[in-house]
Amino acid sequence: MPPSAAPSVGPQPVSSPAAPWWKSAVAYQLYPRSFMDSDGDGIGDLRGILARLDYLQWLGVDVIWICPIFDSPNDDNGYDIRDYRKILSTFGTMEDFDRLLAEVHRRGMRLILDLVLNHTSDEHPWFLESRASPDNPKRDWYIWREGRDGHPPNNWESIFRGPAWARDPATGQYYLHLFTRRQPDLDWTNPEMRAAFHDIVRWWLDKGIDGFRLDAVSHIRKMPGLPDLPNPRGLPWVPSFAMHMNVDGVLDTIGELCRETFRRYDVMTVGEANGVGPREAVEWVGSDRGRLDMIFQFEHLALWSRAPGAPLDVVALKKVLSRWQHALHGKGWNALFLENHDIPRVVSKWGDTGALWRESATALATMYFLMEGTPFIYQGQEIGMTNGVFERIEDFDDVLAKNDYAQRRLAGEEEGAIVADLVLTGRDPARTPMQWDDGPQAGFTRGRPWLAVNPNHRRINVAQQRHDPASVLNHYRRLIALRKAEPALVLGDYRLLMKDDAQIYAYQRRLDGERIAVIVNLSPRPARFDHPGVVLRHERLLLANRAVEAHPAAHALELAPYEARVYRVGKM
Repeated sequence: MPPSAAPSVGPQPVSSPAAPWWKSAVAYQLYPRSFMDSDGDGIGDLRGILARLDYLQWLGVDVIWICPIFDSPNDDNGYDIRDYRKILSTFGTMEDFDRLLAEVHRRGMRLILDLVLNHTSDEHPWFLESRASPDNPKRDWYIWREGRDGHPPNNWESIFRGPAWARDPATGQYYLHLFTRRQPDLDWTNPEMRAAFHDIVRWWLDKGIDGFRLDAVSHIRKMPGLPDLPNPRGLPWVPSFAMHMNVDGVLDTIGELCRETFRRYDVMTVGEANGVGPREAVEWVGSDRGRLDMIFQFEHLALWSRAPGAPLDVVALKKVLSRWQHALHGKGWNALFLENHDIPRVVSKWGDTGALWRESATALATMYFLMEGTPFIYQGQEIGMTNGVFERIEDFDDVLAKNDYAQRRLAGEEEGAIVADLVLTGRDPARTPMQWDDGPQAGFTRGRPWLAVNPNHRRINVAQQRHDPASVLNHYRRLIALRKAEPALVLGDYRLLMKDDAQIYAYQRRLDGERIAVIVNLSPRPARFDHPGVVLRHERLLLANRAVEAHPAAHALELAPYEARVYRVGKM
């Protein structure tokens, strides 16, 4: 049997003058529509979150990140904001939020919000003024251009498919929208707009929140001149990431934002920074740069295959994650994650949803959680939730899935093949309601949920796992408690072991002569760990996801499929 479950009140996070509070924290991401519904309308809300705070405290997390709860028409599930200083009525009121914030703080936790910088809703008052006329004072708060012979200003494609421009009938000009046409891009070169946005940020920080996750932050500056992209294949619209992802000027804009807002408070900032590589990351999060505290990088997500059942390329994963570990050690800080609201469930992609479900979920957790950086858990990940079940396009809610489906149907693809692919690659399969128990609607709502509950909630749920010491949930609790108890797992360096092994991901964390070895078989087959520089003793086993029989000191181990072990190796 694995080591016993963590105590209900574990050690406090490691802290030192060189380690701000967010380095020792563990963060938990809430997708509010799917977390907990308090009023039976089928949509999660702030009072639902409040009702589950004791669970999050019991789990041991320190920071709660809530996806957008601002007033919104919900064209993109809240990432199209109509009023940054108002709570969407579906979620509750500002009074509900104030109470939630107070209760989070009373429990010794912190709360950060999602900040959408690149765009607003087309119903935002700024945009309503901007589109009123070409000479409106807020016209240049957004990106407007004349068309070309009845066509958009350039050939850029929206991230959400189709042209990145929409024509406004009132003036005949086009506005840029990198996402949906109802999400017009702000022009961050405009100083008046920037100052107004800084005011919004300070308003929330003065309210007492503990920081922000910055949505699509690497897109907020565009290539000067908005030039066409080469189009040798004659596509109607050309993927345009290079024109608006981490282009020149974005760091200056972020630097100003940080100086005017975040750096005036003791808060945590994490940027969603698509297109930023490990060499560039120091400019974004370097401790001497005065910008963000950490970023979510996307490089490891590129390893996910669209093919059902495709094996994880363990060697490639080690190369990517190790590159980020080394690039930021002593210079910046990593944000560690395997899941979020925009990507499929990790156990459905890199694990086993069948007989080895528990083992694979806990192995993947152990692999990433104990690296250098702040670990993020996406709701339901801690109980091993799998991708939701979707059989028809009508089952989906996500605008990106619907746009992708429409384009592919026009191209002649069969409906069944498209839906099967969207289950593997889309966003909705990871957004299904949180599985609290085995009752109706998984305990999420008394009504009809906005997305169908996964039928496997009868065997995968919080209630079933809470009192099972061998559960995925209690393994996450042990991981959290172990990280808080061991300074080497927060501040130590990272040394990869067996870098060319195709099954095992193993590394050491080292600090002041202390060494902890993390050894994980990420395959459904037995594997052998063998490293002459590491001596493993049974009495120094700190964590395991399978029962471990007593063994003599050894530098080699036979590991079962998806077996994970953590040892204290001792002094160097």
